[in-house]
Amino acid sequence: MFVRRSLLTILAATLLCACTMKKQSTVPPPAASPAPATSAHQFAYFGGGCFWCLEAVFQSEPGVVGVVSGYAGGHTENPTYKAVCSGTTGHAEVVRIEFDPAKISYDRLLTLFFEAHDPTTLNRQGPDEGTQYRSIILAADEAQKATAEKAILAAQKDFGGRIVTEVVPLQKFYAAEDYHQNYFRQNGDQPYCRYVIAPKLQKLGKH
Repeated sequence: MFVRRSLLTILAATLLCACTMKKQSTVPPPAASPAPATSAHQFAYFGGGCFWCLEAVFQSEPGVVGVVSGYAGGHTENPTYKAVCSGTTGHAEVVRIEFDPAKISYDRLLTLFFEAHDPTTLNRQGPDEGTQYRSIILAADEAQKATAEKAILAAQKDFGGRIVTEVVPLQKFYAAEDYHQNYFRQNGDQPYCRYVIAPKLQKLGKH
């Protein structure tokens, strides 16, 4: 009797295993994930004072696809605006500029960057003071680094003081809080926008 029950148990287990294998064999393999869409767009990362200003400057430049305000150049992960303003994160207020190199070059973006702020003031732009407002270029690759360094040499003749702009490799960019995005266009009547950003845009012929 024991032998018979054992044989039945083994037979049932064998059938169950075979059934399971059959079901697995009829399930088609998962479809391969579609390859991400390729894009010819590139990114530039600049910091020069309040990111609201730079965002507004580059948003109206032909060939620029989009601008995102954020933080980079520091050591704190997932920084907040409050933390960055404390000066303890090492991050600067920066903008990430997505651009179409077929319509605008990285060189042209650098020229506009130097026109849009004073790169000779250390850790300060106008009323904004602190390391978070330093002049900085975060290079996405070696080509951008070399181009940025050449641009600094070329721009030096236009300034009385020595350019103190940092050129460093991009480590990571953190997008700023939603209320910082598209700031000038959504808050044009705010005093900072009216008395700081608007005059800068007018000077650059963008407002």
